[in-house]
Amino acid sequence: MLRFIYTAMAMVLLLPLTSCSEDKDYVPVNEAMELDVPSNFPALAQNVSVTKKGFELGRKLFYDGRLSADGTISCSFCHEQGYAFTHHGHQFSHGINNQEGTRNAPAVQNMAFQSEYFYDGASNSLEMLSIVPIHNPIEMAETLETIADKLKTDREYIKLFSEAFEDKQVSSGNILKALSQFMAMMVSANSRYDKYVRKEPGGSLTQEELQGLQLFQSKCATCHATDLFTDNSFRNNGLPPNPFINDKGREIVTGFASDAYKFKVPSLRNVEKTTPYMHDGRFGSLESVLSFYAMGVQQSETLDPQLNHAGVLGIPMNTDEKIAIIAFLKTLTDEEFLANPLFYYRT
Repeated sequence: MLRFIYTAMAMVLLLPLTSCSEDKDYVPVNEAMELDVPSNFPALAQNVSVTKKGFELGRKLFYDGRLSADGTISCSFCHEQGYAFTHHGHQFSHGINNQEGTRNAPAVQNMAFQSEYFYDGASNSLEMLSIVPIHNPIEMAETLETIADKLKTDREYIKLFSEAFEDKQVSSGNILKALSQFMAMMVSANSRYDKYVRKEPGGSLTQEELQGLQLFQSKCATCHATDLFTDNSFRNNGLPPNPFINDKGREIVTGFASDAYKFKVPSLRNVEKTTPYMHDGRFGSLESVLSFYAMGVQQSETLDPQLNHAGVLGIPMNTDEKIAIIAFLKTLTDEEFLANPLFYYRT
């Protein structure tokens, strides 16, 4: 179903302008875009109304460096489509003046199905989340008001905003709405695993992958729950704090000591493509991640109870089990999403 919708939308976006666009009285129809919920997904967590013009504007903004103070950092700089909109190969996100942040850039996918965002839950609104990187002094170091002032001098943006929103204004609120509409449509649900559970063509799994699925369900699915592969919770997974950063995660937002070193459970969709791993990007391979859970989990006051079984820390796994789990995780790669032209920005 999603493949059909993506193809149809892509065709609409690529259609040439008709002669009626020459008419000065012509007003383009701003059609609604339906965000279809895949049959194996939970319900939407965010209520986002998406229109074709709002989506197109959001896509252009996502790739525009003018959202940063020096014009060099766009959203897409740290969120590359071919890697599930992560900053592939970079331990930390990068910002203006070649500054480096303190966290790994999270994937941008299935955003409308999430209730909170960022590793510490700094935002619970898809519409408002873009404020965080835009205002961050290390990342984009800009203000929404200044961005709006820049775009008001651009004829194309003036036209796009007037087509996308009833008030026709180039404003802070409309910038956020357009970005949220673009991100809301970033649905990744056509991996081989998805086709397997939906019994669609191309959905066969090998014996090793099926074994990995069973192991995953028994060892990992408590936290990486549902077919989103996250329960959207914040947990301390026993990772020793980075001595150079000492990022306390969720506690920074809530102020509660009971939230120290808790970070949002990431989705494992497209995890094969989103290296490096963990909130601080310390692991460069899935093998390293599983070895950590098998042998490296450390005790602390806020360690998640799922990782402490009567004093035995971590998740017991032998070498063959790790290999099978990784084989399964690779079935979560959605090549259609990673190469979908709907999410490219074409100048």
